[in-house]
Amino acid sequence: MKAIASAAALSLGMAFAAPAMAQDAEQCGDVSIAQMGWASAEVITEVAKFLLEQGYGCNVSLVNSDTIPAITSVAENGEPDVVTDLWLNSAGEAYTKLEEAGTMVTLANVLEPGGVEGWWLPTYLVEAHPELATIEGVMENPELVGGRFNNCPEGWGCRVVSDNLIRALDLESSGIEVFNHGSGETLASSMGSAVTNEEPWFGYYWGPTVPLGKYDMTRIELGEYDEEKFTPLQNPNAPDPQVSEFPVAPSVTAVTSVLEEQKPQVVEFLRHMTFNTDDMSALLAWQDENSASAQEVAVHYLTNHTDEWSGWLSDEARENLSALLEQN
Repeated sequence: MKAIASAAALSLGMAFAAPAMAQDAEQCGDVSIAQMGWASAEVITEVAKFLLEQGYGCNVSLVNSDTIPAITSVAENGEPDVVTDLWLNSAGEAYTKLEEAGTMVTLANVLEPGGVEGWWLPTYLVEAHPELATIEGVMENPELVGGRFNNCPEGWGCRVVSDNLIRALDLESSGIEVFNHGSGETLASSMGSAVTNEEPWFGYYWGPTVPLGKYDMTRIELGEYDEEKFTPLQNPNAPDPQVSEFPVAPSVTAVTSVLEEQKPQVVEFLRHMTFNTDDMSALLAWQDENSASAQEVAVHYLTNHTDEWSGWLSDEARENLSALLEQN
């Protein structure tokens, strides 16, 4: 019901914004944004799409992708123009090289202060077996964690890091099977099913996400974070990988240098587009409670947080969206 009401409000805002948008269409033109395959990224891109289309007159296309494929596409094809919710800890040297070459430009943290990622267990398991709080305790007691590590899907940056950590730890020698999930949906559902039934679950996850907001999980200790050890872990098949904890994860919006040069008004908007990490978790919890699509979550955000996103806009874009702003 909430999503339906919000969708109606957004449609009304679009109707009022359309004439102004049409005036600016030639000024902005086409903009492509990578649509990453996880919930926070989907919401962020839907919000950006609406504001760019209705505020700046852009013709926005969303390109389904993930971290490594998106970076590779920019390197090979010069597009998409925008990659948002890009986790630098998972992007590795592939992104660093593009940035150093001037092909891509980091604009801002799209999540503030950033994301959290690591290897997790249900808190009830750690409370019942305190020795499981560390990776050493997990490897010494594989049966207590179900004998399985739930890994990221292919193409995700976390898959690269976790694969390297698995080799560095020689995890499988402890009797723990590595299960590579085919999608983010199966990774999330495996956690949800296990926790609902109070069964063991061991695997990678990150926040802000619905599962970490919904379920009581404990991040196990892999050891100290060491930048010199962690940096190579971000590259596929790192030679002689060493164990390091995951750092706090900067999540940024990056654009091609071509977009920065040709569409400064778009770039300036993206520099200001930032979501508080806790607020994003709350949005994702609302999404789960209402069985809402990413577009409906974007509508919910746009109709309830005008004081936040209106500050991202240029004066002209704010005027174009005045009908929607005045409704709130």
